[in-house]
Amino acid sequence: MLQQLISHSQDLRKIRDEGYEVEIIGGYLLIHQIPYINHLKEIKRGVLVSTLDLLNNQETAKPKTHVVFFKGEFPCHKDGSEIQGIKHQSLTKRLIDGLEINHSFSNKPPSGYKDYFEKMTRYIDIISHPAKSIDQLLSEKTFKVYEDNREEAVFHFIDTNSSRASIDQINSKLKGQKVGIIGLGGTGAYILDQVAKTHVQEIHLFDGDDYLMHNTFRSPGATSKGELDQKWKKVLYYEAMYSKMRKNIFVHEIYITDQNINQLEGFSFIFLCIDKETVKKNIINYLLKNNIPFIDVGLGINISNNSLIGTIRTTTGSQQKNDHLFNRIPCNDDLENEYSSNIQISELNALNAIFAVIKWKKLFGFYHDDINEHNSLFTISLSQLINEDNQA
Repeated sequence: MLQQLISHSQDLRKIRDEGYEVEIIGGYLLIHQIPYINHLKEIKRGVLVSTLDLLNNQETAKPKTHVVFFKGEFPCHKDGSEIQGIKHQSLTKRLIDGLEINHSFSNKPPSGYKDYFEKMTRYIDIISHPAKSIDQLLSEKTFKVYEDNREEAVFHFIDTNSSRASIDQINSKLKGQKVGIIGLGGTGAYILDQVAKTHVQEIHLFDGDDYLMHNTFRSPGATSKGELDQKWKKVLYYEAMYSKMRKNIFVHEIYITDQNINQLEGFSFIFLCIDKETVKKNIINYLLKNNIPFIDVGLGINISNNSLIGTIRTTTGSQQKNDHLFNRIPCNDDLENEYSSNIQISELNALNAIFAVIKWKKLFGFYHDDINEHNSLFTISLSQLINEDNQA
């Protein structure tokens, strides 16, 4: 994929064809073996790094930022004094696994850089000129070709959003996880929409239901009449939708029962999104027994004075905190609850999913968690969020 990007992008192809030692890691463009002088007047080699903006999987966009990173000591003039004209910030930072930088440089032309060839070669000229004035045989053009031997990415294209926001290292906290979503009704589908955009290794979908017309009004995205006519199973419909973006989505056209519950063995995390409360107890006991953390979601909606009232619940369970679960999670189907009559509201499903995904990310250090709550209730009419059951 990365060699295809280089071959199809005119600026990246020119960098490669002129002999620069180019590599792409995640959403970053690297050029290796840049000669420079350090403060001791020694000739060294460094790596120039830039975030990478793409139009699509085969073409670069115009660089959004003129700033670059550098791996190495700070480049100097022949007398050992720093090249002040490019100085921006000196801070050792890990951008992504396998990529650590030591400095950032700033040199902005009036109209910015038109492409990555202009951007990278401009910085290379500034950084390497003092060293080349000492040794005219020095060159960064090694014509070395980097093979893409890194671990296979879970996405079909490069995650440039993480590199632009400089959160690759934070995103890596979710890597390798095997996540299950039980129930692809409204809330479960919105959870999938969010989890699919993370770097988890596998996503497993459990639901035996068909994808019907009413589902289109409480699910992410837009469904065409032609798609409805195909009579999808929910898990297959969502697999087709999100497999456009990422790999490793596995479907299970089943309801979890006592007979097949062992299919949950070995998961890193489970989102429990079913409205049949009597089924939950056995699943929860299995997850606790097998040390699988989980989040159970729920809506409680009723009609009052010709409008809707209710709450959104997000309940977390783990080995460290689970004594609250059956006080918070109802295990008897309530036929008086309008939600149990299959009335679901898309924005409430989406909000319930967002609360659940944020809490999941807190558990794994993506977000700070100052109170470590294991149950949250959002009251719709009051716009009030109540956090309780904090882990000691």
